[in-house]
Amino acid sequence: MPGKDRIIFVTKEDHETPSNAELVADDPNDPYEEHGLILPNGDINWNCPCLGGMASGPCGEQFKAAFSCFHYSKEDVKGSDCVGQFRAMQECMQRYPDLYPQEEGEEEEEEEERPADPSQEAAASEASAAKEAAASS
Repeated sequence: MPGKDRIIFVTKEDHETPSNAELVADDPNDPYEEHGLILPNGDINWNCPCLGGMASGPCGEQFKAAFSCFHYSKEDVKGSDCVGQFRAMQECMQRYPDLYPQEEGEEEEEEEERPADPSQEAAASEASAAKEAAASS
């Protein structure tokens, strides 16, 4: 980005005189200003560091679609109308495991939640109880 930064050399004498710089009022529409997740006009601040860069990258558009849907959802169960967008985002992220690593144990928990038969259900609940007991000791 040419012109973004400017280097200024200052002398000792420059530092000794009081500054005559005039402060400019913040521009509420400045996309680089820190406003948090929601801008004053109610829009999503895609530049917010709180999003951890999710709005950019190979799945940025899917993330924006899902997050926008949730943010603007008017359903009683907020976001319940956004399942398709979140599924598309998840499918995209699964194609880039190095960029979007799954939480440890996430796959195991999904398998435990949907056992194939009742005998596996008992084994899964015993495994969960054993895991919890080991973690708490």
